[in-house]
Amino acid sequence: MPGSSQRKGAIRKKPRGNPTAGSGGRVRRGLEGKGPTPKAEERVKHPAYKRAKAKAKAQERTAARRPARKDADASVEWVYGRNPVVEALRAGVPVSAVYVAEGTERDARLREALLIAVEHGISLLEVPRQELDRLTNNGSHQGLAVQIPPYEYAHPDDLLSRAYDAGQVPLIVALDGVTDPRNLGAITRSAAAFGAHGVVVPERRTASMSASAWKTSAGAAARIPVARATNLNRALKSYKDAGMLIIGLDMGGEVELPELAAATEPLVLVVGSEGKGLARLVRENCDLIVSIPMTSATESLNAGIATGVALYEISRRRTA
Repeated sequence: MPGSSQRKGAIRKKPRGNPTAGSGGRVRRGLEGKGPTPKAEERVKHPAYKRAKAKAKAQERTAARRPARKDADASVEWVYGRNPVVEALRAGVPVSAVYVAEGTERDARLREALLIAVEHGISLLEVPRQELDRLTNNGSHQGLAVQIPPYEYAHPDDLLSRAYDAGQVPLIVALDGVTDPRNLGAITRSAAAFGAHGVVVPERRTASMSASAWKTSAGAAARIPVARATNLNRALKSYKDAGMLIIGLDMGGEVELPELAAATEPLVLVVGSEGKGLARLVRENCDLIVSIPMTSATESLNAGIATGVALYEISRRRTA
């Protein structure tokens, strides 16, 4: 064409340095890689990702300052009789008031009860004997009774927050069908002794944190939270979603306790009742059923003792 600097059909030369299609340009870019490997906490399928996510959620709940949950029946408990009252006061059971019937004979037990109440700033109330009869439902109070306020339960999620705030691997004990408050107190005591971060009990058909449980815990109930779950199976599923392993403690388990390699992982130890063991649905929600090896002459262990043995072994493995 007129004015054109090149003739029709002439071959155009490409500038130097510009790679042709299919040359090493794309290959070179492919060899550059995708950057450094993401941290374990950033990989969706890695267990550390679930733990980091659960920790963040737990911290959010802690920041929201979830109010403690009071006992479902919201009623006070009465401990009456001179020996039971003195034992409760010695054990540090939370007491809101000490009631003394008018005209009650002063003996060593009564004087000790009054002295402990004064030392701890507990209210002392002197009432007519008929009024104390009414308050204790005509129980044998011997002129002395104490009022125990409703226990303030934690939320199951708060136990995870407690572990993460301490920078520790979570260990939680959940109870299924444990109805004896003395077993609950003994389990709470073992949980505190072996580094667990709390105990979970269902809302129904279970022992509550009564004065008897407080006394058996030997003060541990003041150091470790007890949470109440509206539905234990839902609580276990929530813990599982947070990356925890659910370990059931029951006779006939597929793994014996000394062989539990997962002891160092985030765990929920589920303990069933001494007579019936774990409920069917609870058992199905467990990732693993663990048993304690025993001689054939021993049929079973008390729930409190079995939990103590299991927690000791888990603690031993974690500190080894």
